[in-house]
Formats: sequence, structure tokens, C-alpha cells
Amino acid sequence: MTTEPIGSLRAVALDAPDIHRLAGFYEQFAGWRRLPRQDDDWITMVTDDGWRIGLQESPDHVPPSWPGQERPQQAHLDFRVPDIDAAADRAQQLGATLLRRNERWHTLADPAGHPFDVCLHDDPRVTLMGVMIDCPDAKALSHFYAVLLGKPVTYEGDGMAMIGEDGSRPVLFQQVEQYTAPRWPDPAYPQQIHLDVMVTDVETASRRALEIGATRLPGEGENWRVFADPAGKPFCLMWKN
Repeated sequence: MTTEPIGSLRAVALDAPDIHRLAGFYEQFAGWRRLPRQDDDWITMVTDDGWRIGLQESPDHVPPSWPGQERPQQAHLDFRVPDIDAAADRAQQLGATLLRRNERWHTLADPAGHPFDVCLHDDPRVTLMGVMIDCPDAKALSHFYAVLLGKPVTYEGDGMAMIGEDGSRPVLFQQVEQYTAPRWPDPAYPQQIHLDVMVTDVETASRRALEIGATRLPGEGENWRVFADPAGKPFCLMWKN
């Protein structure tokens, strides 16, 4: 079976009951910018460090209850900041909730309830280091996404893995005990966050995604199809009309 990449990372998408409120939070906290021509239920934001973030309206959104697995986060964002205390204070002023303080990072929840970390770094800007995906097997899932996204495995450790280079939109994986998978589209077991993957030939990409362990889910539109990865997390294959 060929190891050529199936697609490339288009966007990281977050579910939220109020996407305009969440967009305002990230505009002020991280300097993200909204793109024009927004749909009623979708906002696209871009960052100075190359990320594309989608905010998807989900009126029945059930927020995570971190750190447990009763209502798991499924994934979280890692930000780099020059001062974690100042960043945590600023985030709370904008509507975030402090969840835990550590020596080199603090964990907060954004206004939609999605946990995120602010991590100490010497860059004076607030930057998005990566998206961290929870899973039952970090090594196995990292190898799945390495083929799906065309990003090499750059780190494997005890319960941790990373694909892609630092500074080039890496995706990270952390192994969690008693992992609970989403059951999309059941709102009682929400996806919370999903990845959009751009492909050129959707039929070929769909076949290859299934070959490496994806599962087809009942959702599609004019330029997207829904699948689940081997850990049960939904992702979309997207193509240009």
C-alpha cells in the first residue's frame, strides 16, 4: 500500500453554542482574524503563524468536563506565551475559566468550555504551538494521521507522539486512560473538535482513508464527507467544487 499522503491539514474546527462570542475571545486573546464571507453557522479564523481555525455553530453543544472522561475534551489547543500568569489573567478577563495552574503552563477553558494550555516560551507573541488529540494509543494514531495529513512522525515517547515539525502546524497525541470516544452525531457524546483535511480526488482519498483504518460516518455535503479515525474521532475530507 502506498505511503503517499492522502491529503493536507485544512483547518482545526471547534464546536460552540455561540461562535461569534468564541471568535471575539480568540481575536482578543490570540490575535486571530476572521475571514470574510462567513456562513451563519461557521466562522473561519486565521493566525499569524499559519493556522486556519473553524468555529462551528452547535446549539446543543455539551462542553467538556476536564480532566475526566465522563465528558472528555477529546483534544485541546496549546498556546505559547511569554508570561503564563499574565496570559491566564488576560484570558479570564475575556471570559475563560482557570482550570489548573502549573509551573510552566496553566490550563484554562475558553467561553465554549474547550480546555487549552498556555505554555511558557520566549516568543513575545501569543502563538498556537499545536493541537493535542486525546486517544487510547498515541503511537498508532500518530501513524494514521502521518499518512492522512502527509506529516512525518517527529516524536514518539511514553504515551505521547507528534507529527510535523515545530512551527509548521504540528499535531500531537496524548494517551489517556479510560478513553471515551465521541459518538458523532449524538450530542450526548460530542466530537468537540475535528480536523478538516483537503484532498484533490475524494474517491481515491476516501478509499485510502478506509484502507488505513478510518470509518465512514453518515454525513456529507457538496464538498465534504465525514469519517472517523481509528480512535473514533470524526474528521472531514474536503475538496474544491
